[in-house]
Amino acid sequence: MLLLRFPLLEQTGLVEHCFTGRTGGVSKGVFSSLNLSFSRGDEREAVTENFRRLAKALRTDMSKFVFTDQTHTTHVRVVTEADTGKGLTKELDYHDVDGLITDVPGLVLSTFYADCVPLYFVDPVHRAIGLSHSGWKGTVGRMGAVTVEAMQREYGTAPEDLYCAIGPSICMDCYEVSEDVADAFRQEFAGKEKDILFDKGNGKYQLDLWKANEIVLTEAGVRPGRLAVTDICTCCNPDLLFSHRASGGRRGNVGAFLYLREDRKLRN
Repeated sequence: MLLLRFPLLEQTGLVEHCFTGRTGGVSKGVFSSLNLSFSRGDEREAVTENFRRLAKALRTDMSKFVFTDQTHTTHVRVVTEADTGKGLTKELDYHDVDGLITDVPGLVLSTFYADCVPLYFVDPVHRAIGLSHSGWKGTVGRMGAVTVEAMQREYGTAPEDLYCAIGPSICMDCYEVSEDVADAFRQEFAGKEKDILFDKGNGKYQLDLWKANEIVLTEAGVRPGRLAVTDICTCCNPDLLFSHRASGGRRGNVGAFLYLREDRKLRN
């Protein structure tokens, strides 16, 4: 089973986290093999077994996972003990949620991907975490900043105390967008368009979601030295990661997961 991790987050000693690859599961065909989506046509029993294996690898239990209900919003949900298991062992009773935050140890925040950007947040001072899904709509809506603001409001998080990571997703070379998407980014990132957009001259553009999210987070107050940015593209690695673009939409989902340990203190 391929589990990708950020040394920057691991060094806090506070959390377990990963970004999953597509190997090590039991799903077949286009879902092969560690598909984590129940909604794309895979057998439910196979996806459930994939989560059982993932839970073991993360040293947790399936009842601890808490899912998003991703619809490309910038809505962030505060997760409590009452949400334990929702999406996996219990039914979801909320909708349109692309980000999760919590200060409850053991609850596994869970978001899902096949090219969009995962954003990880760890506050070692208030022992709180966040995990958010940020596609192009979430990025132009500054989902990273919205998540930081939610943690400030709920837990007293200071942005400069955060350790953050921008996880595997589609890279600039693979991500061609249309004029309307480019216009939205030009307006939101005025003055920094050249850092995130390459004009191909035919009404199409290459968009750098990694850089755009880095700008969002640093402008929200995250220290550059406490921000890890991936160099792994989902679309460039279709054998290892699910990619919507690379597969033409015939695919499963990988996932990002983050939880507070119950038995560790911050390492100096």
